[in-house]
Amino acid sequence: MVFSSTVFLFLFLPLVVLIYYNPFIKSRRFRNYFLLLASLVFYAWGEPVFVWLMILSIVVGWYIGLRIERAKTPIAKRRVLTIGVVFHVGLLFVFKYLTFAASQLGLLLHRDFSVISITLPIGISFFTFQLLSYLFDIYYGKAQAQRSVLAVGLYIALFPQLIAGPIVRYDLIAEQIAHRRENMTDFAAGMMRFIYGLGKKVLIANYVAQVADDIFDSGVPLSTATAWLGVLAYTLQIYFDFSGYSDMAIGLGRMFGFRFAENFNYPYISRSATEFWRRWHISLGSWFRDYVYIPLGGNRVSKLRWVGNLFIVWALTGIWHGANWTFLCWGLFYFVLLLVEKLTHFPEKLGPLAHVYALLAIMCGWTLFRAKDLASAGQYLAAMFGQAPAGLIDATFWIYLTGSISVLVLGCLLSAPVWPTIQRRFAQGRIFQYGEPVWAAGVFLLATLVCISASYNPFIYFNF
Repeated sequence: MVFSSTVFLFLFLPLVVLIYYNPFIKSRRFRNYFLLLASLVFYAWGEPVFVWLMILSIVVGWYIGLRIERAKTPIAKRRVLTIGVVFHVGLLFVFKYLTFAASQLGLLLHRDFSVISITLPIGISFFTFQLLSYLFDIYYGKAQAQRSVLAVGLYIALFPQLIAGPIVRYDLIAEQIAHRRENMTDFAAGMMRFIYGLGKKVLIANYVAQVADDIFDSGVPLSTATAWLGVLAYTLQIYFDFSGYSDMAIGLGRMFGFRFAENFNYPYISRSATEFWRRWHISLGSWFRDYVYIPLGGNRVSKLRWVGNLFIVWALTGIWHGANWTFLCWGLFYFVLLLVEKLTHFPEKLGPLAHVYALLAIMCGWTLFRAKDLASAGQYLAAMFGQAPAGLIDATFWIYLTGSISVLVLGCLLSAPVWPTIQRRFAQGRIFQYGEPVWAAGVFLLATLVCISASYNPFIYFNF
């Protein structure tokens, strides 16, 4: 079930809201347990088998958390933590990476391991990282282990953030599980945030996705202009798709009294790759920083070891996104960029051109990220930089440009903080105060009509 489906919008969500806010049973225990049940139904709707895998992960994580807290010595705590990490990372490896590893081993040994083909459970990377966050926070003394397995289940399975994040840290939400306070102001603000996220996804991301897919997957020679148009469309698609999902998740959470941290902060206005990663998928970056980079020593070690720490973090960041060499190379691409930036500080010397540099780097990275394999990525990048079989510009470019120019321009504008600027400038005006709900209702109506009529509705990060 996806947030932008009619089943979710007109059946699941209204029913959950009505039961959650029923006037007869208002206890925190009832609301938490009902949210957990609804979240399991939400996941089982699309994953009727793998929901049991998630439940197993939750139970094991809950038990390991108790054992870490009850361990008498640091060595015992570390041993129990290691068991928990090996279990959860092992499950992630089996379901996400074993098929790829077997295929690569088969190529190396000239053997056929195609019999090893395991379906990827939706959202496994996200709920695995949240379980690891739970165990690490207990181990480092940032949080206490939950005595109730159902409370751990709610933290992991909470449907607003279950499938594609943001990655919610346990130490930041433990208090909210037990003591949050719902109110109509938060509910209305959450609903507004959800609608804007839905508009991002359905009205912009889905449209430019078709342009990106047509160009990347065309299988015909590209011109340089068409190649750049394709990567521009994908650059907008992945931002509005993922940030739209995050907006919907944050909005839904707020409707039920939860406050999730922001996951995006207009990353395309960045002036360096370093700044881009402070603004893009913030919850993932902070997770790797706090649970991998800093425990490895961060930058408080020798320069050689610091470089090694960066390499590990960015290799893991790439691999986290998928079992393909393109993702690993994409992560290492950013490792090289960030290393050079930190050693030379050259973006600071570029002045206004720093923004151009950052956008070029980001778009080249997305080309590698989107390509099906390294050979395709190399061919596409070559076309972008003048080695295009169809020349500099062709008729295909004009066909796609004229058919999508309005959405591309809108996407470029809204990927900058245009709307927050309007909100700040006119927030006190009566017209804006009464007009924004009308505007949001219009966005919801239009998005709903598109959801009903369109069949193209994937979320990119469901694959991760």
